Amino acid sequence: MKKPELLVTPTSVGDIPRLIEAGADAFVVGEQKFGLRLAGEFTREDVQRTIQVAHKANKKVYVAMNAIFHNDKVDELEDYVSFLNEAGADAIIFGDPAVLMAVRAVAPDMPLHWNTETTVTNWYTANYWGRRGSVRAVAARELSMDELIEMKENAEVEIEVQVQGMTCMFQSKRTLLGNYFEYQGKALEIENRKQQKNMFLHDKDRNNKYPIFEDENGTHIMSPNDICIIDELQEMVEAGIDSFKIDGVLKTPEYMVEATKLYRKAIDLCVEDTEKYEDEKDELLASIEAIQPKDRKVDTGFFFKETVY
Repeated sequence: MKKPELLVTPTSVGDIPRLIEAGADAFVVGEQKFGLRLAGEFTREDVQRTIQVAHKANKKVYVAMNAIFHNDKVDELEDYVSFLNEAGADAIIFGDPAVLMAVRAVAPDMPLHWNTETTVTNWYTANYWGRRGSVRAVAARELSMDELIEMKENAEVEIEVQVQGMTCMFQSKRTLLGNYFEYQGKALEIENRKQQKNMFLHDKDRNNKYPIFEDENGTHIMSPNDICIIDELQEMVEAGIDSFKIDGVLKTPEYMVEATKLYRKAIDLCVEDTEKYEDEKDELLASIEAIQPKDRKVDTGFFFKETVY
């Protein structure tokens, strides 16, 4: 049985050695100029260093270029792709066809992972992008377990599934928070804004708090709970899902290390000792719940039911 990749999102270059030791197989990094909802900001120098450290341990590095680009940034894409190619990135994550065109122009051998976050909902469309150069499709967070397995059965590309972390419910290219503060006469610098981790929309009727933050790509409103499928991995492992992702947006480095250790153990047990996984999966879930922030519960997202936030 094939062992799925364990993919994590570090907050800084300094996280990489600890996450490797914890059992990560691959990393997603990038800078907000080109990538959406990154766990940390990685300059070009940071990307180079990450690739060096990861490759020394035989791990992979994927760089996010999955923003939606306007005309003012199109001319910068080929230069950044060329840099990533020279730095040795293992793949580029994209959603905008402009990135595909830039890769074809300057780095045609660069692997591509198609990730629009919301529209990777069927195997036919995954294959459409596969035939245009993508080697992986990142499944939408709104799919059920059955839909994911059906997608994998029919896909001509690798399938990546998020198994841990928050999901994006809403994005606007407008800086809604910044505009609000400016209307109040309270300037909020974007450099400070992206570091805010304590801003929420509060739904009193459901007693939910939705994390909200801004970066160069606009305003992002996140789910009130974290997905957690650590006790439901077996069926996806048996179906051959290629990559399991832990999303570290708004999480601490310490949290990511502990979560990586737990998922490393869970994946290894699923592949090597199914009975032991069945015996220990409740304990694994309890361990995740123990490290969760007090204001963020875990649930199974859309994997088994329609989740309504």
